[in-house]
Amino acid sequence: MKHPSAQPGIPVSVSLDDISQSASTFTADGSKKRMFFIAGIAVLIAACVSVVAKLLIYLINLVTNLSFHHQFSFAASSPGDNSYGVFVVLVPVAGGVIVGLMALYGSKAIRGHGIPEAMEQILTNKSKIKPSITYLKPLSSAISIGTGGPFGAEGPIIATGGALGSTLGQLLRITHYERKVLLAAGATAGMSAIFGTPIAAIFLAIELLLFEFSPASIIPVALACITGSAGHHLLFESGPVFPMPAVSTPGNPALMAYSLVGVLMGLLSAGVTKIVYGIEDFFEHIPVHWMWWPAIGGVAVGVIGYFVPATLGVGYDNITAVLSGKMITGALLTLCIMKFISWSVALGSGTSGGTLAPLLTIGGAAGALIGWGILAYFPDSGVSIPLAALTGMAAMFAGASRALLTSIMFAIEATDEANALLPLLAACVASYIISYFLMENTIMTEKIARRGIRTPHAYHPDVLEKLSVEHVLTPHQAMLNASSTLEEVRHWLNSTREEHHNYYIVVNDNGFFKGIISFSSLMNLQHPPGVHVGSIIRRKPFSIELTDTLKTAAVIMAKSNLDVLPVTNGNNIVIGILTYKDILSAYHQHSEEHEPSVSISVKRRTLKALLKRRKRIP
Repeated sequence: MKHPSAQPGIPVSVSLDDISQSASTFTADGSKKRMFFIAGIAVLIAACVSVVAKLLIYLINLVTNLSFHHQFSFAASSPGDNSYGVFVVLVPVAGGVIVGLMALYGSKAIRGHGIPEAMEQILTNKSKIKPSITYLKPLSSAISIGTGGPFGAEGPIIATGGALGSTLGQLLRITHYERKVLLAAGATAGMSAIFGTPIAAIFLAIELLLFEFSPASIIPVALACITGSAGHHLLFESGPVFPMPAVSTPGNPALMAYSLVGVLMGLLSAGVTKIVYGIEDFFEHIPVHWMWWPAIGGVAVGVIGYFVPATLGVGYDNITAVLSGKMITGALLTLCIMKFISWSVALGSGTSGGTLAPLLTIGGAAGALIGWGILAYFPDSGVSIPLAALTGMAAMFAGASRALLTSIMFAIEATDEANALLPLLAACVASYIISYFLMENTIMTEKIARRGIRTPHAYHPDVLEKLSVEHVLTPHQAMLNASSTLEEVRHWLNSTREEHHNYYIVVNDNGFFKGIISFSSLMNLQHPPGVHVGSIIRRKPFSIELTDTLKTAAVIMAKSNLDVLPVTNGNNIVIGILTYKDILSAYHQHSEEHEPSVSISVKRRTLKALLKRRKRIP
C-alpha cells in the first residue's frame, strides 16, 4: 500500500491520524541500567574517599606533631600547645613556602578552598580535574593545616573526592554529565566521611555542584553519601561530630530572637565575603610572585597564633567549646575576631585550605555573643546560648554560601539536635534573604564570577524536558519522495511559495523514512537532473518518535547540524516533521511562567543558536 500522497515529483504530505498508534511504540533505551552502573562506580569512589579522609586526618596530625611537638605520631594534638614562644610565627611561614612551591611546580589548582574550583571545572571544563589534584590537594592541605593554617579538613577532602571522581570519569568511557555526577559523588562523599552528615552532603551536591535534581544524578550521589557516612562510622568516632547540650523546642519569643541572629549573621556573612575577596585583591597587587603569598599570609597566621593559640589548626574543638555555651564573652569575642583575621588573610593569600570550619567557628562565636546580648536585655526571652551559637554557626554558612538546605541539615546532623530544626530554619532563611539582597555572588562563586563564569542560582524545570514531540508536532509538513527525480524536485522548489528548508525528509512510496537531504545537495548542478532523490542521500538517518522530549530533539538537531527531524512511528513510517521553529515556539510559550523579564527575541536567538547552525552541509 502506497503512502497517500507519495507521487513522483510531488512532495509527500502526511497527517497525524496515527498519533495514538505511534505513541505506544516507545521502548526503554537502557538509561536506567546505565544509571545504576554509574551509581556502582560512585559507591566505589565513596569507599575510597572514606579511606582517603581518614588518611588525611592522620597526615594532618602527623604534620602537626612534627611541626609543633617534634614527634612522629598520628595522634590528634593541638598546635596551640607548643613551646616555641614567639618563634611559633615561623611555622606557618614555612608551611606557606612549601605550599607555594607545590603550587608552582605541581599544580596551581591546589590553591583555594576547593569548592569554587570544583564548580568551575563542572561549568567550564566538562568536569575534568587534573588527576594530580587527587594527591597534591590533600598533601598541600595537610602541610598548610598541620603548620597552623586556620582551616578545616573538609575543604581539602571535598576537593580530593571530586578530583578522584573526575579522574575515574576521564578513564572510563562515560558522558560529560556522568562525569559531573561522579565528581559530585566523590566530593560529597568526602564531606559525609569527615562529618557523618549524608543528608547535608546530598544537599551540598544539589545546591553547589550539580545545579539540578534528577534521578540520574541524585541516586548515585545519595548512595555515595551513604557510603561515606558508613565510612565515617567505621573509621572515626561514633556519635555527633560536634556534641552539645540538649536543647528544647523554643517558644515564639525565642524564635524571634533566633531570627534576629539570622538577620545579623546575614549582614556579617556579606561583610566577611567582601573582606575575604578584598584581601585577595590586595595580594594581587603585591609586587611579589604569587608563590610567596602563602608565606606572607603565614606571617599573619603565626602572629595571631602567638597571641591566640586557639586560632591555629583545624579548630574543631573550638566549635564544640562554643556550642557548649560555657565560653565567656571575652573569649568568644577574641576567638571570633582573631579567627576571622587569621583565616581571611590566609585564604586571601591563596594557600590550600577550606572555608566551612572557619565559618562555623566565626558564626558560632558571633551567635553566642548575640545570644548573651539578647539575654542581657530580655532575660525572659527563653534564648539558649548553645542554640544561639548553633543558629549563628549555620546562618553564617547559609549567608556566605547561600547553601540554605545544606546549612540547616548540617547543623542538625553534626550535633544530633533535632529540636533545633525550627530555630535553624528561621535563622538560616533570614540570613539567606539578607545575603541574597546584599550580595551578587557568594564566597563560593565570587572567584569564578570574576572570571566571567556564571553559576546557576535557580532550578526551574527544563521547558523542553517537560514537553514531548506530540505536543508541538504540526499536522502537515512537506516531504520528498525517494523515487522523484532531481528535475521534478527542483521544479517544485522553484515554483512553490513555501519557505525553503535547509534539509528535507525523504520517504519512499509507502511513507517509510529513507533519509535526510540538504537543500544545497538538491540544487547542486553536479548531480544529473534525471537521478532519483533517494540515490544522493548522504546524511545519517536521524529520527525521533512522538514520545521523545523536545530536549532530545534539540540535542539531536544541534549535534547533527539539522533544522528538521522526521517523526516516525514504530514501523519507521514518517508521520510528521519537527522543525527548530516548532521547538522555538514551544519554548517561548511555556518559559514565560519562569522568565517573564526575558524578551522573546533573546529567547529565540539563544535557542536558535543552539539548534540551528548556519553552516550548511552540501
